[in-house]
Amino acid sequence: MTPELERALQVCANEPIHLSGAIQPHGYLISCRLPDWSIHHVSANIEALAAVAPEDMLRHSLREFITDDVIQTIAEAVDFSEPGAPAQRAAVANIGPLAMLCEVGVHVADGLVHIEIEPQARTAGERSPTVVAQAMIARVAQGGADDSFHQRVAEQVRLLTGYDRVMVYRFLHDDSGEVVAESRDSAMPPYLGLRYPASDIPPQARRLYLHNRIRVIPDARYAPVPILPDRDVRGEPLDLGQLSLRSVSPVHLEYLANMGVAASMSISIVAGGRLWGLIACHHRAVRHLSPGVRAAADLFGLFVSMRVAAREQQEAARTEEETRGVRDTLAVRLAHASDARLALASELDLLLRALRADGVALLRSGHWHSAGRTPPAERIPDLLAWLARVSGPGAPAYTARVDDWSPSPQAADGIAGVLALALDPAREEWLLYFRCEQVEDVRWAGRPDEPFVVDGDGTRIGPRESFGAWHETVRGSSEPWSDADLRAASRMGLVLREYCRRVGAPTEVGDLRGRRSRLDVRQHRDRLVQLSELLDGLVHVSPTETALLAERISRLEDDLQSLITSASVAAE
Repeated sequence: MTPELERALQVCANEPIHLSGAIQPHGYLISCRLPDWSIHHVSANIEALAAVAPEDMLRHSLREFITDDVIQTIAEAVDFSEPGAPAQRAAVANIGPLAMLCEVGVHVADGLVHIEIEPQARTAGERSPTVVAQAMIARVAQGGADDSFHQRVAEQVRLLTGYDRVMVYRFLHDDSGEVVAESRDSAMPPYLGLRYPASDIPPQARRLYLHNRIRVIPDARYAPVPILPDRDVRGEPLDLGQLSLRSVSPVHLEYLANMGVAASMSISIVAGGRLWGLIACHHRAVRHLSPGVRAAADLFGLFVSMRVAAREQQEAARTEEETRGVRDTLAVRLAHASDARLALASELDLLLRALRADGVALLRSGHWHSAGRTPPAERIPDLLAWLARVSGPGAPAYTARVDDWSPSPQAADGIAGVLALALDPAREEWLLYFRCEQVEDVRWAGRPDEPFVVDGDGTRIGPRESFGAWHETVRGSSEPWSDADLRAASRMGLVLREYCRRVGAPTEVGDLRGRRSRLDVRQHRDRLVQLSELLDGLVHVSPTETALLAERISRLEDDLQSLITSASVAAE
């Protein structure tokens, strides 16, 4: 990587896109402070809506420009919203002296009520968003939960919105992304199967996708509308991260232009609190969507997120069930092992079934025991050096990259991924799982090593201009360890550490057994004494009862003798 490219990547990753200080021109922004509804910020285009200059609205009450019934509806939405929550639809109302029909959204952030207003065309007969979304869900759900689910999702969103291309874009473990489904106009170039580098959607953009489930850019060639003033009362830039109208990064707009995209929409797919992927929509011409269509797309996106999350939970549950079965079987075998110290090394084939791995090894007392595909024992110092750098108390240490722990891919003998469970780190005792290297033929959307166009000093960056398929053979990595793998491994580690602790303290265990045996002897002796005293007090006892008492005493004496023998053995 050249120094210029490295600087460009850092500039892109640090761009404060939530502090753009502007909105898109298809709407208006008014930011107020309660309880008096005093206006602290407006978009510079507000005069087109309110017929009042921006400076004449600032520090005035919203009640001077919007009717009380609309303010009441906004207030009710504010009452039901949490600070930091995404914007929600508050009303469809006539705003301004021209009674312009508008969609009104609202959210609360930094002590301000942010009101987003979008003029809408008067339409008749538009179906309820809920009804539309229900119909879409029914059509998608008919096909079951197989791999074609994402394709059906793309087709339904394209049918709803009319975009030229709709893709389901999934983030991978390294934050790159891959198009896993696509529905497109035949004139559009295919992107299915293409992979995009992580720099295409930098970390701060991914965070915003978690806050805003749906993002629409009706015209990617727009001129941003400034917010007046662009600073809050503390002199800090306004945080616009939750605004639907927020102006996006100029680099992103240039990126869309280079793809030949004039309008776009994205719907976030969130599973387990993380951004799983996006439903990304592109159009070759300016395209405005009605509020009802956007609301239906948002509801449908929530269903897709829940379906994806449920599928991941099922996979995690299946992994945990398999691991639990191994744990239970292992516990029984170890408990009945004739030599507890050697038992774990003889159960590696069973341990290999606990996780999806290609091999497992036990490093204990300087010995290397293995099953399946594992690195040669010569790599033990490299593995221990890596573990010394990354391992923490209790949690598994893991990597999917061979470069993290091996001096070279050749030295690793085809192994890349490692997951290590500490048995006794002080004695360098570990259980390690391994995964083989995956050799992938990746089709990138343009060269991944040229994600930007950079000038000589790295101060001016722009997105790449080519998105044609570029093939690369990727080596040195295994299938990544999933969250389910890590949870299952953590539970297995608890069982194994407890077992090793017990085996590592034989004297203590012997003492406990001896004390228990001696206690049992005393209890049985006391019972015999009590029974003898009881017999002394009996005068009239039938022959049958006498025989039963004699038999009971005989059994107690035999038990007592056995306990005495056991206690003697335990004491040794």
